[in-house]
Amino acid sequence: MKVVTGRPAGATPDADRPDADRPEPEVPVGPSVGLDLGDRRIGVAVGDGAGTTSVPSEVLERSADRQGDLRRLAAIVVDAGAEVVVVGLPLSLDGTTGPAARRVLDEVERLRTALPVPVVTHDERFSTVEAHASLRAAGLDERARRRVVDAVAASVILQGWLDTRRAEQDRAP
Repeated sequence: MKVVTGRPAGATPDADRPDADRPEPEVPVGPSVGLDLGDRRIGVAVGDGAGTTSVPSEVLERSADRQGDLRRLAAIVVDAGAEVVVVGLPLSLDGTTGPAARRVLDEVERLRTALPVPVVTHDERFSTVEAHASLRAAGLDERARRRVVDAVAASVILQGWLDTRRAEQDRAP
């Protein structure tokens, strides 16, 4: 297994980010899971073992049982054979951490405790807009888009992270 160290793509140091002083995890290169954490739904995407391609997987409806939601996510990570989980971080347009990003960072901390693999964040600005646009271009009506947009957004997030990592590795000496 190849391991790459360094700040995850899209997770730039920012003085107002609560995780800015967090040690950088060692992130393996291999199968991955991407998450788009919403208030009502969680979009899930899966990345291939080569670290090149992400595909939408499923949309989980949130339950009142947050621990049960964490157990469902842990099962997905194990079933996928994931070596890393990438969570979309909804930064403000100016790149700062607003209320939505702080809520996601709180949940990322719970995920880091519950999951057996590293959990990293990636800037998710415009991922849902991109997901809606691609689904509209594919001819899906509003109702059909609503059912899958969160999984497609998770795939956009994960693909962005994979692409940025690959570009960083290509530039490395």
